[in-house]
Amino acid sequence: MSDQKKSATPSSTDDKKPDEQNLERIAKFLARSGIASRRDSEKLVAAGRIKVNGKVIDTPATKVGPKDKVEYDDAPVGKKVHTRLWRYYKPDGFVTSHKDEKDRTTVFDLLPKEMGRVISVGRLDITSEGLLLLTNDGELARHLEHPSTGLSRRYRARCYGHVTQTQLDTLKAGIKIDGIMTAPIEAVLDSTQGDNAWITVTLREGKNREVRRAMEHLDLKVNRLIRVSYGPFMLGDLRKGLTEEVKYSVIQTQLGHLMDFPDLPVPKTRGPKRGSYASAKRFQNKPDDAKKPSDKKFGEKKPEPQGRGKFAKPPRKAAVKSTGKRGGKFQGKFAPRGHGKGK
Repeated sequence: MSDQKKSATPSSTDDKKPDEQNLERIAKFLARSGIASRRDSEKLVAAGRIKVNGKVIDTPATKVGPKDKVEYDDAPVGKKVHTRLWRYYKPDGFVTSHKDEKDRTTVFDLLPKEMGRVISVGRLDITSEGLLLLTNDGELARHLEHPSTGLSRRYRARCYGHVTQTQLDTLKAGIKIDGIMTAPIEAVLDSTQGDNAWITVTLREGKNREVRRAMEHLDLKVNRLIRVSYGPFMLGDLRKGLTEEVKYSVIQTQLGHLMDFPDLPVPKTRGPKRGSYASAKRFQNKPDDAKKPSDKKFGEKKPEPQGRGKFAKPPRKAAVKSTGKRGGKFQGKFAPRGHGKGK
C-alpha cells in the first residue's frame, strides 16, 4: 500500500520542475530581450530601473516567467524575438556607448531607427574605426566577448616609428597591462613608408586599448587603427558608416557551437486568389492525363477550361477560307496592288 501511495502522489520536487523550466534570472531575461548584457543588466537592477509586476526589484537573482510583466524605466520589455546580427563600419570620432557623460555623438545615434534597440559586441574607442558587430541578443554578445571562446580580433595599425619583424615577434609572449599578462599577440609587419609602418595585429582577448599599448611597448605610436575582422565575420568591402545584416542561416552555421539558435518558423503559404492570373495559369499547358475527367452530356465532352473571371479566353474563330474571288483572302484595303475590290 505504501508503494502505491508513493507512486500515486508525486513528490514536491516533481511539482516544481515544470515551473522552474519556464523561469530564468532577470539578468538573462533582459540580455536575451536585447536590453543590455548580463553584467549591465545587473547594474540596471542595482540602480532600481527594473520593475517586475509593478514592483522595483533590488537583486539580480530574481527569476521571471512568461506571465510576469517586466518594465525597464517604466517601459514594458517586449517578448524575445529571434537573434539578429549586423556588421557595421564604425567611423572614427564617435563613442561606442548608448549614453555619453560628455554628451558626445555615439554610434547608436547614427544607426537606422528600424533596427530597434541593439547592443555592441565589444567596443572601439573614439579614434578607432572598422568592424563593429551589433546584435539584439545580449546573450550572444556575452558569448562573443568572452575570452574563453577564443575568437580572434584582427586589426590593421598604421604606426609612427621604426620596427622590425623580430621585435614584433616578442609580443607572442604577451605583455603586462595594469599588472596583468595578456594572451599572446600576433603582429606582422606588412609594409613601411617613410616613418610609418602598417602592421597587422591579431588578439584573442581584446583588453582596453590593447593594440595601442602593445605598440607603445615597442616605442611605436598608432595614428590609425582599423578592425578588419571579429571571429568569422569580416569587414570586407563594407563602406564606412553603413550596416549589413548577417543572414540567420550564417549565424546558425558560424556560431552554433556557442549557443542554441532554433530554426525560424516557416510561414504558411496560401494558394493563388481565385480569378487571378496565377489561378488561371494552373489550367494552362496541363497534360491530358493530369486533367480531371469531365462529365459527359449526350455523349460529348465539356470544352477545356481556358481560365476564370476576367482572364477567361474566348474560343478562337475558324479561319476564313478563300472565296475564290479576285484577290483571294486578301481583299479590301489589305489586298496587294492590282487586287481587291473592283480591281
